[in-house]
Amino acid sequence: MPDHVQLIQVLRKPPDRSTASTPTAAGPPAASWPAVIDKLRQYGATARDQEASSERCEFCGVDIGDAHGHLVDLPNRALLCVCRGCYLLFTHDGAGGARFRAVPTRYVMLPDFASASDVWDALDLPIGLAFFFRNSETARTTAFYPSAAGAIESELALDSWDALTRAVPLLATLAADVEALLVKRTSTDLTALIVPIDVCYELVGVIRVVWRGLQGGDEVWLRIDEFFARAIERAQAGAE
Repeated sequence: MPDHVQLIQVLRKPPDRSTASTPTAAGPPAASWPAVIDKLRQYGATARDQEASSERCEFCGVDIGDAHGHLVDLPNRALLCVCRGCYLLFTHDGAGGARFRAVPTRYVMLPDFASASDVWDALDLPIGLAFFFRNSETARTTAFYPSAAGAIESELALDSWDALTRAVPLLATLAADVEALLVKRTSTDLTALIVPIDVCYELVGVIRVVWRGLQGGDEVWLRIDEFFARAIERAQAGAE
């Protein structure tokens, strides 16, 4: 547990959890129960159909499943869910102009990162869990700290990032806007990977959902560890 306290040393308020009200309705007029049950079944089938088709490509509008690609909308700094066809349109450099870029799927372990601990310490980050990506519009690298309040942003000094890139040459391959350096540091371990940017925001979402109290609770640390274990597994499998 001390590692977990050291991992995030700032206190964050858990997200508001407003409970949706359950609509109530008066009982049905006199009718046979089989007719009522039949209506409920029809409603359930309609709801399932609506749910199945609720996820649509934000480019062409076709239905997409849970496993789909993402584009970064650069001017709006937003992720778009897209079908395979639309995703492939933007996988080549320059295909989306200055507006859209496809999020790659590669995972890369950075074993040399541990030897760059002095450079990492020089960044003087307040927490031990963070991700970093290069913003092509500002030509600067930004750090984000996942927390119960969302992703907390902090811009790095240019010379600090350059020093880290010299110490870990693979960081020079980091694609601007669509890939990130993801790092978790405890008192006994330092894990660093290059991952797709959408993976980092997935981690932010996991933390927001399970965070409890001031320090997050045991479950949040368990979920973070599981998240990194899956990322490491994909990197070791050579996911592209």
